[in-house]
Parts: sequence; C-alpha cells; structure tokens
Amino acid sequence: MSRIPVSYQVSDISALAKSLRRQWAGREAAPSHVEMLNMLARASGHRNFQHLRAAHAGTAPADASTAECPVRAAEREASVVVDAARIARVAAHFDDRERLMRWPGRRAHQILCLWALWARFPARATLTEKRVSAFLAERHLFEDAALLRREMVDGGLLQRNRDGSQYRRCERRPSAEAVALIRHLKAVG
Repeated sequence: MSRIPVSYQVSDISALAKSLRRQWAGREAAPSHVEMLNMLARASGHRNFQHLRAAHAGTAPADASTAECPVRAAEREASVVVDAARIARVAAHFDDRERLMRWPGRRAHQILCLWALWARFPARATLTEKRVSAFLAERHLFEDAALLRREMVDGGLLQRNRDGSQYRRCERRPSAEAVALIRHLKAVG
C-alpha cells in the first residue's frame, strides 16, 4: 500500500502538548505507531487518524464539518467581521439572475465569485466534464467555462478524477464573506 501524505496543522501548540500529555499519562509503555497517530489526531480535534485522513482527503463524514474542535470553530467564526462594502463590490459582478457577468481582476474577489458558483453546484453528485462546463456556461456571461472549472479545481471547490471525466463538489465550509455573498445574491435574485 502506498503512503498518501497527510498534512497536520494545529492552531495552538500548547493545547496539543497538553492533550498528548493527558493521553500519554498512565501508560506503562510507549505507544505504537498507530496509537501515536490516533493520539495526534485526537489532539487536533479528530476522532482518530482515519477521521483525520478522511478530512484531509475531502471525504469527511457528514457530521464532521470542521477539522478542529467545534467550539473553537464557532469562536473563530464569531470573531470574523464581514466587510459589507466588499460584498457589494463583488456582488456587482453578478446580474439579477446570479450569473457572473465578468471575471474580477482582484484575486480575493475571484475567490468569492467561485464560492458563489460553488454554492449552486449539486452536492454529492458526480458530473461529467461536459455537464460541469454546461452548468458553468449557464451561470456566467463571459464564455470561459474552462477558466472557471480550472479555478474551482485548483481552489479545492471541485475535485476531479485523474482523466478529468468526472467532477464532484468538495463539501467545505465557506468563509464568512463567501456565506454573506451567497446570501446577498439569493436575496437580490
């Protein structure tokens, strides 16, 4: 079996150390390789290493919406302030039917536009490249579905198989600004 690299990131190394110390306490012997992987995964808010690997691969179970502790995720979301003027500027790139009229010049605006398109993709559905292109063609006016498709794959909003014949929406939590834009477009449309 080949190894698939799994990145590991924690927001608080002190909390990681405390969690590992608690899990290691009372053990008579050093943990095995698998036990150590599970300890590291639990310290970062996952149930076990398999759950961490599934979250990394974008195939986390439906009940695992974030890789970190839900309380910390809620605290982080509550502290985010959405720039209403920025949302209005990005929304100006869409018409009243939620179609993207032009590709923004600013990268931050492009990313928000991609999230708005992502929100309209069917969840948990496998689509052919032709269907994805047709889907995007219906939702933009500058006739470059390939650009949008590539940007969505590169940005982790869509995943495709190696030969590019099948696409799926990546189930991720949008940023607070992306959620605000999606809501704004629905309210206007």
